[in-house]
Amino acid sequence: MAAFLKKVIRNRALLIMILPGTIWFLIFAYLPMFGTVLAFKDFRISRDGFFASVINSEWVGFKNFEYLFSTNDAYIITRNTILYNLFFIFLGLIIAVAFAIMLNELVNKKMAKVYQTGMFLPHFLSWVIISYFAFTFLSMDKGTLNHIITLFGGDKISWYSEPKYWPFILVLVGIWKGVGYNSVVYLASLTGIDKSYYEAAVIDGATKWKQIRYITIPLLKPLMIILTILAIGGIFRSDFGLFYQLPKDSGALYPVTNVIDTFVYRGLINMGDIGMSTAAGLYQSLVGLVLILLANYIVRKIERDHAIF
Repeated sequence: MAAFLKKVIRNRALLIMILPGTIWFLIFAYLPMFGTVLAFKDFRISRDGFFASVINSEWVGFKNFEYLFSTNDAYIITRNTILYNLFFIFLGLIIAVAFAIMLNELVNKKMAKVYQTGMFLPHFLSWVIISYFAFTFLSMDKGTLNHIITLFGGDKISWYSEPKYWPFILVLVGIWKGVGYNSVVYLASLTGIDKSYYEAAVIDGATKWKQIRYITIPLLKPLMIILTILAIGGIFRSDFGLFYQLPKDSGALYPVTNVIDTFVYRGLINMGDIGMSTAAGLYQSLVGLVLILLANYIVRKIERDHAIF
């Protein structure tokens, strides 16, 4: 015990630094875990208060899960959630690494900072603001895209009632918003690479492309693998704002914009079914945990040093 207290005192500065994050996780990540019991209950709020309502609600077993998977939209929302996330994970990885390498290779570091800030800015914009930016391009009457189309003799497109265009729009906007943040993560890793590797490569006559191929990318690979494993864990979760705010909750676009998160939200708002919403959240978390463990296991079998644990 005395040795433990000495370690705490010796590392008190670091412990104080992580304290706000620890408190945040306790309040918003660990305490809500007790609410997963609602996934197995027919929850009905009563005048006795929330906790009494939880205790007195009837146990229904897996009926909430049955309702979630027995709906007609079960296949559509699962397909959309998985496919969109696969695009975001792998296409986002390639683009983020490419931008990070390009920024790192810029000779003018002041301009690199300007570009980096410009790429990072969309990460801080809310989806409500971005949805209105998108509306200025996609509006049927005054949208910029329809104006350009009519200039070339084409017919106006009702973007918010044509599902076939939205998979491309959602992927494009989603990557645009996230690529700045992701590229900064890789850029921070690039700055830690020993410059002597590149100096030796130049002496040996390696071109810039060969330096990137044989030095930069291999040294980034461990970080790329770790972030991909963590991203795979969230493959059953979606960015709610992207799929709800950007398409303006247009019913005509549900076949390509409806994902698990938006489906649960609409079910909660329209029917007030807290049990089903909790069941969906628990399902997403459990599948995410299994996928992380599976992806980490595969990576560990291939190259042990690159696994998370």
